[in-house]
Amino acid sequence: MINRELIRIKVVQLTYAYYQNGNKNMDNAEKELLFSLSKAYDLYNYLLLLIVEISREERHRIDILSARAEREGTEKPSSKFAFNKFAVQLEENKMLNEFIEDKKLSWDNDKEFIRSKCNQIEQSEVYQEYMASDDDSYEADREIWRKLYKMLIQDNDELDGILEEKSLYWNDDKEIVDTFVLKTIKRFDPANKSNQELLPEYKDEEDREFARKLFRATILNADTYQRYMSEASRNWDFSRLAYMDVVIMQIAIAEMMTFPNIPISVTINEYVDLAKLYSTFKSGGYINGMLDTIARHLVQTGKLLKPIAAPRQRGGENN
Repeated sequence: MINRELIRIKVVQLTYAYYQNGNKNMDNAEKELLFSLSKAYDLYNYLLLLIVEISREERHRIDILSARAEREGTEKPSSKFAFNKFAVQLEENKMLNEFIEDKKLSWDNDKEFIRSKCNQIEQSEVYQEYMASDDDSYEADREIWRKLYKMLIQDNDELDGILEEKSLYWNDDKEIVDTFVLKTIKRFDPANKSNQELLPEYKDEEDREFARKLFRATILNADTYQRYMSEASRNWDFSRLAYMDVVIMQIAIAEMMTFPNIPISVTINEYVDLAKLYSTFKSGGYINGMLDTIARHLVQTGKLLKPIAAPRQRGGENN
């Protein structure tokens, strides 16, 4: 689940914090990086648990309404959503239950939020259409939860506030983690029952090592990389750079120099996007130009052994 996009974000955050912190202990900083990444996986499981908790609240409501209907001799309410096939399978999922038990994660202190989500769901047009439909297939049950997640959980300021109170590490994680939750919903297959695999914490050991190597290269080779910036960018005005811009470029150079299989263009694009996210309004374009200049200088001087596309000619074609 922890992919390279998230790793790059965390390395930017932790590198910036490392330089802002007077006590520069490399080992502690690396532990903090890996802990920060592990908290993103906690959030992934916690958001899956939210679906389960909402379903449990819906079942509780159905029990109350059914008991009332029995007393009054009226028609009992439909339990279609309360026993949604996808949500039941998720509730029984072995990987999720083992993780929740191990980490002691719970929504018990946020019952009012759970109830408010149930109210919003029941009032939504998507829910009304689902309940009125004769389609009782697993696919329909899975699809209603995909829609509800995107509509009521993915962009939710109240939920963001709750999560921020629970962990400061979750401030910038939710947007990416939401995409993994939606991907997980889509992957669920009724044939797998409780053994359905969730996304692993890391795709493979290579991604975990990517985090360690990128962070260490950034810090340990800082003087060298900053010298590369100066050598390659004499025509650029460094006074225009925000401190975060320098940090982002330093990490980008570390990635170029440390990982031979990542194309230069991929690295530049990734860190231009991060500059737009974490630095000033104009940083994206500025860093794009500087990193391109630095990369060409490193290739031309033999310090970087990677292919790089020829500069675009005015009105020309891509090479």
